[in-house]
Amino acid sequence: MSIFKAYDVRGIYGEQIDETLARKIGIHFARQIGARSLVVGRDMRACAPSIAAAFIEGAREQGADVIDIGLASTPMTYFAIGSLGVDGGVQITASHNPAQYIGMKFCRRDCVPVSYESGIKRLEEECRGPDPAPAERQGSLSREDVTDAYVTHVTAWVGRPISLRCVFDAGNGMAGHELPPVIERLGLASENLYFELDGTFPNHEANPLDEHTLVDVIARVKASGADVGVAFDGDADRCRFVDENGRVVANDILTAIIAREMLARNPGSHVVYDLRSSRVVAEEVERAGGVPVKERVGHSFIKATMRENDACFGGELSGHYYFKDNFTSDNATIAMLIVLDLLQREGRPLSAFVAELERYPATGEVNFEVADKDGMIARLKERYADGRISDLDGVTVEYADWWFNVRKSNTEPLLRLNLEADDRSILEARRAEIVAMLQEG
Repeated sequence: MSIFKAYDVRGIYGEQIDETLARKIGIHFARQIGARSLVVGRDMRACAPSIAAAFIEGAREQGADVIDIGLASTPMTYFAIGSLGVDGGVQITASHNPAQYIGMKFCRRDCVPVSYESGIKRLEEECRGPDPAPAERQGSLSREDVTDAYVTHVTAWVGRPISLRCVFDAGNGMAGHELPPVIERLGLASENLYFELDGTFPNHEANPLDEHTLVDVIARVKASGADVGVAFDGDADRCRFVDENGRVVANDILTAIIAREMLARNPGSHVVYDLRSSRVVAEEVERAGGVPVKERVGHSFIKATMRENDACFGGELSGHYYFKDNFTSDNATIAMLIVLDLLQREGRPLSAFVAELERYPATGEVNFEVADKDGMIARLKERYADGRISDLDGVTVEYADWWFNVRKSNTEPLLRLNLEADDRSILEARRAEIVAMLQEG
């Protein structure tokens, strides 16, 4: 598979990505966006410094002045791009992927993301060809620590100390770099798991979507009597919540909770959510006086639709939470702080908020290897032609008492199923018939 993907560049270091390719990407990205200035941040992987240096060399060769912010979570790099007024930037990271991987996430000015269609495809094509001539003037290189400004930015979303007891699991990823000054600024009483930066991920994969990686945070919440647990992915742009009983909270339920808080601050605003999310999200947005907007999966689509609708907030089932006043970018720490502030203000446990919103049983996202993905989607549309069909992302079919979506993965050779129903018996019956079709394929 190509390393040039739907939302980023990602591959195995030394085999698919090396410093030579990183330099070429720096050259062509700087040229593509006409960059006079760029921000570059990087994660904790062993190869990240040399990959970042090579990218910087290429960008400077094309005349871009580079601000190197060094070790940074992806949200910190977004903050630097948005607040420093540069023409764009890159985060050197492979997110939750294993240690042998490295990659890049790209933004234009104002943190507008670069997707495959809006620039990564062109990068792929240009990197196959010869390098262009250097610019007449080599760009400068400066270094800036944005940590203090970033901590001021994220803690301003709550504006007061938080007295809850928390367990945080950084998974040896960049949350271990980002969270300590936030914890100190807010006086949080926290037990911190795996905050040591280690790109080999010695304790567990830094991917909170995989509930097997949440075993330790769940155990510590139960053992310590903490109010909440939060686990982060490798580059700290996604998070997952565990309630005071050690129960994992669905990310779309968190979208509904945060949406209500954001609508209290932005009355009548739009909220964007991905089409895999529970009907609860749209119901709660409307109940709070907002306008729900359904969008296809993927941060570039969510962010674009937020900008088109001037939406105050967006949420994805993947655990990405987006905020208009955060340069329309995702920020797991801001999401976490909003939830902690709510729990403290209301004096109720997280489980109580969740219980009010778990109205519909759902399958969660289930993956299937299907040889003919387009053919299977066509078969599903034919089989369920009596429902209300949408082609927004794969196929979504809605009935009065249940709905499902089947879509192609943007990152893996899979079809992904999400199904929700009014009660458990409907869920089980409909899941069985759709799973049988997908397994035949």
